[in-house]
Amino acid sequence: MNFDSPLAFAAHLVALQSAIERAEHAGLEKVAKLIEHDAKEQIGAYQDAVGPFPAWAELADSTKADRSKHGFSENEPLLRTGELRNSIEHEVSGSEAVIGSKSDIAAYQEFGTDRIPPRPFVGPAAFKNKDKIEQILGAALVQGLTGGNALDALGYDLTTE
Repeated sequence: MNFDSPLAFAAHLVALQSAIERAEHAGLEKVAKLIEHDAKEQIGAYQDAVGPFPAWAELADSTKADRSKHGFSENEPLLRTGELRNSIEHEVSGSEAVIGSKSDIAAYQEFGTDRIPPRPFVGPAAFKNKDKIEQILGAALVQGLTGGNALDALGYDLTTE
């Protein structure tokens, strides 16, 4: 590119920064939705160990009995009414994405307590999707820099929700 003046170059840089920020936001939105969806999918089925996250321990016999007594399946860990699963959400602000739940129960399950073993679902969702996350955010940066849609080749469209 050739610029007629320093002012034209400065205007180009401002526009470029704005394009990068929009693409970054769109990429973070895609990544957050991906992790949220994967975390929700884990609820109700025992999960294997993933990276630094442990496999889910089998439910205690007393928990299975209580679940059966209340009309729930014995072996759908963390799933009864769907309230926990439905509490998982995401928020994107600036250059940050937060995925999780405001439910205390979610924190107890994700990290465990002195009485229950950890059954993490958000951490493993992010860990398992590391490669996709890198692809999406890398393509978002390229899109912001070039003004094109670098995500088409990856099957990701940043223009839609």
